[in-house]
Amino acid sequence: MNTPESPSARRQRSRQQLLEVIRRENGVTRADLSLITGLSRSAVAEAVQDLMNERLIAEDVLAAGGRGVGRGRPSALLVASGGDGYVVGIDFDHERVTVAVAQIDGQIRAEEHAAVNVDSEAAAALDVAAGMVHRLLGQTGMTLSEIRAVAAGVPAPLDVKSSRIHQASVLSGWVGLDPARELADRLGRPVVIGNDADLGAAGELRFGVAKGARDFIYVKASEGIGAGLVLGGAVYRGATGAAGEIGHTRLGEQGAWCRCGNRGCLETVVSSTLVRQLMREIGLPPARDEIFPLAEVARHPVTGRFIAEAGRTLGRVLADLSNCLNPALIVLGGELGTAGEALADGVRESINRYAQPTVASAVEVKLAALGLRSELLGAVGLAGQHALLEI
Repeated sequence: MNTPESPSARRQRSRQQLLEVIRRENGVTRADLSLITGLSRSAVAEAVQDLMNERLIAEDVLAAGGRGVGRGRPSALLVASGGDGYVVGIDFDHERVTVAVAQIDGQIRAEEHAAVNVDSEAAAALDVAAGMVHRLLGQTGMTLSEIRAVAAGVPAPLDVKSSRIHQASVLSGWVGLDPARELADRLGRPVVIGNDADLGAAGELRFGVAKGARDFIYVKASEGIGAGLVLGGAVYRGATGAAGEIGHTRLGEQGAWCRCGNRGCLETVVSSTLVRQLMREIGLPPARDEIFPLAEVARHPVTGRFIAEAGRTLGRVLADLSNCLNPALIVLGGELGTAGEALADGVRESINRYAQPTVASAVEVKLAALGLRSELLGAVGLAGQHALLEI
């Protein structure tokens, strides 16, 4: 004979269930908790109040009238809190590595970047990243024993089962490597790996312009073009981990050869590399730093025209993707995202022209609030998430 569950046991079970969901998500509303867990709104409200009283979760209030917020009283995202220690986030871009040491809640304590040929010199990039971690810890007076988790993003598809890089055309020097194990061996701490565009999406969802969004597309437009897809509030990676590789959407039969082996891919005509090339050809001075915001460049009559046209070309691909996914929001990040409204206006123009009217009217196009740090802060958030799961 089964003994009926007591009210206190039921309340404790609901509390634990909600805590696990909040720790797993990058930010979730009370209404979403009811949908995810199947618990009643009253049960969610009661358990959430218990968790807040114990300081295991906190509210991250959304601005009134912002995304995910109705009229009247502002809504709030529930996020995990508590726990001592720190985490490390690492962003491997094609030509640089950026590292941050942060508190579990995402507050950055120290950060730096360095130029390195990430694509073909995997060992060197991993060594540079590990060296930067040790240097930042020294600057902040921390030790590795205080680091609860490390997360890193790489600009390539990752196998969903092994987390290995398996596409030679993107990061030729990394094929077959297990980046998580390589970094863990260098740092002596647990490491989790993610695709950079997926982490960019997670960064904007947790800390940026996509707070509260349940269905959106994050576009990292830099040397290559990749997208992080958030569907139903969770990052969608696809059957093999290659979801969002929109840079290899073919625009025509006779275009330039792409590194993937096809002609006419999107990233052969839209990339920050092409902007740099155009800057040299028209005599603009080279960037003083390997990270260069394009807002000033976009004001030049020639490069501004190029960036606007790049936005329209990117927008045609995003219009087709929007017809398939019906997102509420598209976030433009990466180096091209720093060009500002010149790029965004071109994207909006094509979406309005080529997406179905009901789709186009529902989707907003916004620039990444975190700029070039979306991927880094996504890595910090992922590390914090894994650290909290162990508490």
